Order: sequence, then C-alpha cells, then structure tokens
Amino acid sequence: MVPPQGVIAPHRLERAVRVLRAGGLVAFPTETVYGLGADAENVGAVKRVFEVKGRPPTHPLIVHIGDRAQIDDWAAGVSGPAQHLAECFWPGPLTLVFRRRSRVPLAVTGGLETVALRVPEHPVALALLAAYGGGVAAPSANRFGAVSPTTAGHVREGLGAAVDFVLDGGPCGVGVESTIVDATAEPVILRPGGVAREDLEQALGCSVPVSARSAVRVPGQHPSHYAPRARVLLVEPDQVTAQAELLAAQGCRVGVLLPPEAANLSGSRTGQVMITVPESDADYARQLYGLLREFDRHGCEAIVASAPAPEGLGLAITDRLRRAAGPRRVSSSAGSVPATAGTSTEPWRASTGSGRASRSDLQVQVRPGRESS
Repeated sequence: MVPPQGVIAPHRLERAVRVLRAGGLVAFPTETVYGLGADAENVGAVKRVFEVKGRPPTHPLIVHIGDRAQIDDWAAGVSGPAQHLAECFWPGPLTLVFRRRSRVPLAVTGGLETVALRVPEHPVALALLAAYGGGVAAPSANRFGAVSPTTAGHVREGLGAAVDFVLDGGPCGVGVESTIVDATAEPVILRPGGVAREDLEQALGCSVPVSARSAVRVPGQHPSHYAPRARVLLVEPDQVTAQAELLAAQGCRVGVLLPPEAANLSGSRTGQVMITVPESDADYARQLYGLLREFDRHGCEAIVASAPAPEGLGLAITDRLRRAAGPRRVSSSAGSVPATAGTSTEPWRASTGSGRASRSDLQVQVRPGRESS
C-alpha cells in the first residue's frame, strides 16, 4: 500500500474542526480520493453535502471514524469476520457496511437501516478525525457522477466556493475509492476498490464474491459514474488504436489510453492524445482519474480504452472504466433522459465536452510526436 502523504499546519486543522462543528463542509484528503466532509450527526450539514454534489438523497454516505475501537459506537451486530477485516485493513481503503445504531441519521444512510464505516489511512484525515472527535460523513468531493478528485486542486476546480474549507494533503496515494464490503451477513463485495478481493479472501480464509446487485445501496453503484466530460469507449486491447483511428477519421478529437503492450507503436496520430497506461495496476489506479481529467483538458470528445485483467486492483480499475463508459442522462424540457449518440457512427456526440484547454501540469506520460492540435 502506498504511504500516505501530507502534513497540515495546526491552525488549518483547527479551522477545519471549527467549520465542521459549525455545520460547514470541509474537503479533506484520504489515501483514496478527497472527501467532502460534514458532521455525520448534523442532518442539516449532511443535507448540504447532497445539495453541493447534486447527489440523490437515496445514495448513502460513508461515515469516516478515527479508530476501529469506535466501530460499536456507530454499528450494531458487528460479526467476528467483520471485526477481523477491520483489524486487518483499518486504517485503509476498506469500507464495511453494518446495521446502523440510532445515532446515525437516516439522511446519512439514504433511508436505509445500514451504515457504511471506514477508518482512512491518511495522516491529515486521521488528524482531523482525532481533533474533531466525531464521525465525518463524506462522499468524494466532486459533482455527482463526475471524475473523483485526487488533489485539492481538483476539489477547487469542481466545487469552488461551495466548499467552506479545503485541507490540502497532497495527491492521494491509492487513487480509487475504497472497497465496500457488506458485513451484515456473509461478506460480499459491493464495490471493488483499494483493497483487492484476493487480500480479503486471504484474510478470511474463504471466497468473497462480488455482487452485481444488492438490497444494500452503497456509493458507486450508479451505472454511469466517475465520468469525464468526454465519452468513454471500452474495447478489447487489440482494438484500441483501430477504434481511435476510426473516430479521428470522423472528425472526433480522441484521447487514447494505450495498453502497455502497445506502448512502442510508431507513426503519426492526427487528432489524438495518446497516453500509455502504467504497467503496474497500483500505478494505473493512482493515475486513472488524473488521466481522464487530462483528456478533458485537451478538449477530447471521446476516450478509447481497454479494461485490465479483473484481478488485484485491476478489478477496481475495470469497474471505474465501465461506469465511466456507462449510459449518461442529460437534462431536457421533458426531464432527465438517457444520453444517446448523435448518429450510429458518432458515438462521442453524447459528450458534454467543452472547448480545448491548455496542457496542465499533471505528471503523466504523453507519447511524444503523437499529439496534434
């Protein structure tokens, strides 16, 4: 697991605590992504989280706590296997779902009788939770459905003045959200994330299935999620460059996530921004959301990618890419309707993309000679 980063000045930590106690919203770093935090027991503050994000009120929030010893303060009926998972992976990128205690407002749980708990593995997050002394309900600090933020700059770009205070703890070390496990019965993965399925199985000594559907609602289950402005198209690894060439020939500005085995391709790629995916899944996960943002900054209308093998962190990366490529909904005078392509040969036209932007200072590898304006 990547060591967390970030040291925060005491006066900034004190200010963040004051904001939370006053019912305000604080964006703070975790090892996964930046969270948009509110006092988990302040219903008004929690409702404001939903308003700022544009998040449906039926989508539960994760309550972040400072120590696994606090688990019984928030959860009822904690099983032996759940306790063992907490001992093995907290602090860390694992969220466990339990039956809620009465102190947890239904506004946090989306009206459910379950609560999602996590102890984050980031010194700034842990310092904030220790100084605050209570639970902090926090989804990712971005607009609902958009690419999650992995730097404080991403938070400011996406939410601006809607956030009362931002704690900058540097870039997130894991880069994708936590794994969510239903611990109300036999453990089941509801969302792949920063803790691999194989590690959970090793800890428990049994198989841990991944559930495509569950009566327990948790974050990250919406069909379209983690999405950049550009449309994302998933194809087989050996079809990435051909699909990108086809779209570019139709006048689409294309972002291309090249699989590692295609990194040595040569030749001009007019109208394409090509970035080679890291060979390590841990590096890929850490950079994924930054790469998607990079394509948006280049004004790409479509992003062509392939999913890695669904093992280790590859399972979480695959989940994020599939949801980024999922069907989107757009607003119209008739209400919210599915977004569809303009024509069968222009699948990127459902994008809400903006004009071209200049290159950012994001540290990614753009293949030399493969980008054209």
